[in-house]
Amino acid sequence: MATSSTAASSSISLLFSHPNSRHSSAHRPFPGSHLRLPRRARCSSSDAAAPASSATATKHRRPAEENIREEAARIRGPANDFSAWYVPFPPTPGGDPDERYSLDEVVYRSSSGGLLDVRHDMEALARFPGSYWRDLFDSRVGRTAWPYGSGVWSKKEFVLPEIDSDHIVSLFEGNSNLFWAERLGREHLGGMNDLWVKHCGISHTGSFKDLGMTVLVSQVNRLRRKSLSRPIAGVGCASTGDTSAALSAYCAAAGIPAIVFLPADRISLQQLIQPIANGATVLSLDTDFDGCMRLIREVTAELPIYLANSLNSLRLEGQKTAAIEILQQFNWQVPDWIIVPGGNLGNIYAFYKGFEMCRVLGLVDRVPRLVCAQAANANPLYQYYKSGWTEFQPLVAETTFASAIQIGDPVSVDRAVVALKATDGIVEEATEEELMDAMALADRTGMFACPHTGVALAALFKLRDQRIIGPNDRTVVVSTAHGLKFTQSKIDYHDKNIKDMLCQYANPPINVKAEFGSVMDVLQKNLNDFLDASIGKVLKLRSKIASTTSAIKSVFGQEVRQQDAANKLEQLGEGMVKVRELFRDTESTEFIIVTIPT
Repeated sequence: MATSSTAASSSISLLFSHPNSRHSSAHRPFPGSHLRLPRRARCSSSDAAAPASSATATKHRRPAEENIREEAARIRGPANDFSAWYVPFPPTPGGDPDERYSLDEVVYRSSSGGLLDVRHDMEALARFPGSYWRDLFDSRVGRTAWPYGSGVWSKKEFVLPEIDSDHIVSLFEGNSNLFWAERLGREHLGGMNDLWVKHCGISHTGSFKDLGMTVLVSQVNRLRRKSLSRPIAGVGCASTGDTSAALSAYCAAAGIPAIVFLPADRISLQQLIQPIANGATVLSLDTDFDGCMRLIREVTAELPIYLANSLNSLRLEGQKTAAIEILQQFNWQVPDWIIVPGGNLGNIYAFYKGFEMCRVLGLVDRVPRLVCAQAANANPLYQYYKSGWTEFQPLVAETTFASAIQIGDPVSVDRAVVALKATDGIVEEATEEELMDAMALADRTGMFACPHTGVALAALFKLRDQRIIGPNDRTVVVSTAHGLKFTQSKIDYHDKNIKDMLCQYANPPINVKAEFGSVMDVLQKNLNDFLDASIGKVLKLRSKIASTTSAIKSVFGQEVRQQDAANKLEQLGEGMVKVRELFRDTESTEFIIVTIPT
């Protein structure tokens, strides 16, 4: 079986251990919270989410002068007793077992200098059955009720349970398409019939970073309304492009200053223009992402600027909702494999955290196996994995078309290792040619993939070749950004303008004179390559068909039934055996007129 039935017990205790009685905040009401409470778990699971009345209630529109945020404040429900806080990640041997921090503290590292993680009060959440949470989350999909129309905030209780909805900064992110990659799986991956692509890039700023940024900027918005000893003046990040775009958009929506550090000449113009257009302060630095990251840490230590990089674990709380959303889209059935591109490595952990949280709380009974896909030019996790997890060695990342994951010293490497070990996961790599070919081939089946998705797809091709992933395994490839952000890489590929790369799926435009004969000559040549062997013979019989022009005109010169047209054309001789198939899925004979010039 391709799925990991249970996660390692050590990982469960690490992520979701119930707080002890001294620290548990269960039963404590939180002023200002306005979530509607579910029925208690002592109710049967069958009626946990039963409607109040079977009769159809009349729905009244809110007052015209009231917006959806004001409406949410007016109808807020009773306070809840859900909570979350920061804990060290992973727990330090010999460290303080009681070390924890409020989410309202501006803190990024533990007392030992390690990472932090957001831990939820699982005892409070577990008082309600998994069936309740499934029904609650499903009931919010596609709505405009604030803030639950967002794919992130529809799972608010699992994200930031204590934040007041009035503090939330949302652009109705999430709810992204889960695309059935039917043709790619069938024709190019050995008959895979259950291959899916989670298009996280179909979001407000064109990448999955929106999912995490709505959470971080919402918490900053909350903190800026508090009396802090050191008020927050703005929010800053180092970025390879997508983080800066998301941060700038959400800060602009909230009226919060944004500062972004970008590596000069290493991101696409489409990524660069986004923070500029949203009014952020953009610093273009002569270094790589790792250099930008070092500088932003130094700056945020000196100035009242809140750090927005994935060093800050709040973003992962939003990103984990993509995993819950995938479960929803499969009607709460667990896929076998999830393949995620990996750079700074927070996202692979976020997916694990979302799946594992749902397993622990009874929404599902197992978790999928995870694959982290890295570009070979920036593959420190892959090398760590191939060494048997003996010793992590950061490196200087080389240039890759998958620029958003061009990171040699990832912040969340420890998080990624936990996720992969707990799910019997795999790390795979893709060369530049492999990732670009995979991207181009996917595009030819109806997608418009980014290079990072190309990395994940190339990993899938390898795992299928190795028979690790089976043809019937339900597999989800996570597409992290929209292809429109990386058009220059596609232009270079289809122009065959990439050094030492064959670009075997290139499809350059053809310059043709504006003459009917020239156009038909080009179409004839290209359609011969496109059509199957039998239909291709139709075009090669032009000399034979020329002698029967009058017969063809007698068919096409008037409206005829498909069957009559097919019968007539079959009489034209050799090579017509599949003409009937040409008409099978169309109500028109126009295709024959084009492909058989008289």
